[in-house]
Amino acid sequence: MKSVIFAAAVASAAAFAPAQTGKATTSLNAFENELGAQPPLGFYDPFGMLDDADQDRFDRLRYVEIKHGRISQLAFLGQITTRAGYHLPGAIDGAGDQFADFPNGFAAIGGPDSIPGAGTGQILFFIGALEIFVMKDSANGAAPGDFVGDFRNGYIDFGWDNFDEETKLQKRAVELNNGRAAMMGILGLMVHEQLGGSVPIVGEL
Repeated sequence: MKSVIFAAAVASAAAFAPAQTGKATTSLNAFENELGAQPPLGFYDPFGMLDDADQDRFDRLRYVEIKHGRISQLAFLGQITTRAGYHLPGAIDGAGDQFADFPNGFAAIGGPDSIPGAGTGQILFFIGALEIFVMKDSANGAAPGDFVGDFRNGYIDFGWDNFDEETKLQKRAVELNNGRAAMMGILGLMVHEQLGGSVPIVGEL
């Protein structure tokens, strides 16, 4: 497990390597003004994933980035919440085992004191149901949204339609940046959990 996480950390670090400047690409002109291309990096594609890409390719990558960012925000929040001692109330199974009785992080699903296999199966089933029936966009049978990653599907609003276009763009940019930070944050916590020790705010890993 440690070697896998170390490899992931190296790959993430490589994303911050300077981009090659000797080769001009059409992607810079095509996507340099897209949401997310903002200071201090601006348009940043060190691996050339958008070289000669069309709008559909960009939208697909942006969809994946937004989804991973949202998942990472939940994961990071879950890490710091449970390690602070806050757990769901009640029993996790019919035997009366409490949520608080199980360890945090990887140990909760893969350690000797992990939750039962049936519990892990229920979690995976719930995630699959969300993927198939809830987290859908126009490419997966849902009505077209206002933007890539719009999973409202005509049901959830929370006042979004009352915002002006400038406010909508600002809020989407905030979500995108928070998701990017959370992806690095949860990866950092995963690495430190395998290395051991203590992390500020999070505590002992």
